[in-house]
Amino acid sequence: MMYTNVYFIGIGGIGMSAIARYYHHKGLKVSGYDKTPSELTHALENEGIEVHYEDNIGFVPEDVEHTLVVYTPAIPKDMGELVFVMENGYRVIKRSRTLGEIAQGQRCLAVAGTHGKTTTSTLLAHIFQDTGEGCSAFLGGISKNYGTNLLVSSNNTIVAEADEFDRSFLQLFPEIAVITSMDADHLDIYNDISNMHEAFKAFASQVSGTVIAKYGLPIGSGDTKANLLRYSYDDCRADFYASSIKVDECGYFTFDLNWPGGTIKDCRVGIPGWVNVENAVAASAIALTYGLEPGKVKTALNTFQGVKRRFDIHINTPECSYIDDYAHHPKEIAAAISSMRDIFPGRRLTAIFQPHLYTRTRDFADGFAQALSKVDKLILLDIYPAREEPIPGVTSEIIFEKVCGPEKILMKKEELMDYLSNEPIDTLITFGAGNIDRYIEPITEMLCQRRQEI
Repeated sequence: MMYTNVYFIGIGGIGMSAIARYYHHKGLKVSGYDKTPSELTHALENEGIEVHYEDNIGFVPEDVEHTLVVYTPAIPKDMGELVFVMENGYRVIKRSRTLGEIAQGQRCLAVAGTHGKTTTSTLLAHIFQDTGEGCSAFLGGISKNYGTNLLVSSNNTIVAEADEFDRSFLQLFPEIAVITSMDADHLDIYNDISNMHEAFKAFASQVSGTVIAKYGLPIGSGDTKANLLRYSYDDCRADFYASSIKVDECGYFTFDLNWPGGTIKDCRVGIPGWVNVENAVAASAIALTYGLEPGKVKTALNTFQGVKRRFDIHINTPECSYIDDYAHHPKEIAAAISSMRDIFPGRRLTAIFQPHLYTRTRDFADGFAQALSKVDKLILLDIYPAREEPIPGVTSEIIFEKVCGPEKILMKKEELMDYLSNEPIDTLITFGAGNIDRYIEPITEMLCQRRQEI
């Protein structure tokens, strides 16, 4: 079937918008719905993609035969436009299926894992761009090198973030894949961690060439027909690992990268934090396995500028530092706080956290509390519900009451800016996958203004 229109229900999502941009680049008529305007939907509109914000079937293209409808499972099943296209003969498929169809017949390089996959896949795409090899890439964040979550190349290599939510990654059949982590998450989908592990093993079984799993993950040679290798931050038992690791006073790391082909001396990651050394090892493992030249991989690591909302530095001075991070799982938060302590030793750390989803809050309250107890002051906001209805008894309070750090306060997000206006800030980090990103610019402006007034 030859489509002339592609219509997106939930076009403002980070994964949906990348596919929308791809079809727009291919010359198709692209339009779609999202619940609320955002920086991302405004960017799509500026690129010539029509976006509307009301549930109205009048915006759905009338040409049923030549219209493909793509939707995200985050959309309620009774949403009017979704019901309409389901009942009126349109071809309607999930985002994950669309990505699988785009990747079919191409050399797919995929990054899977409950955390680490967005930075790792974006770094991998940057390595391919910076070395001159090129690739198309569908990313789960906005690359700061390129200002987009989509790269398009004329070759047949595609970098994809393989999302475990709703078992989406089972639509991909990669040539090479990294698996960064398999911690419990999305238990509203999987019910328990054993089911989630089975899904990751099923993903590994679909890889044709090489699986590169983080050392210690429960993926064995019996789980995949592909060659199985391991990577690690610094464990020399892995096939890919860092050694001679050094950190400077600003948190930037240099290291030697060890791999089956030898050692690449004095690598440097262009963004700070020890966790990004681990991400660099993972991304380099795919690039080197693919066959990219080691010296060019080293150069690309140094020029990587990171991903918006992934340990994203907005202010960094001796008097005041502010970092924003998308972290919404306890292990992600713990890793970011650990990196903050490495970069800013001895300084007072304040964290603002907006929990994401009632189910995740319920399932990981203890883990969140343990991670957030490591900061000097916690400002905890109400839960961002996203696609979920409230669950009786599940509020931010169940995290708050278990936090045992020196200082903590619970508030609604609408109270945040007034509170911060009178709060002394040394180092600050904001966490969350909800709409806390709307506060990044106001917080940055307020802190910069305060510095000017001193």
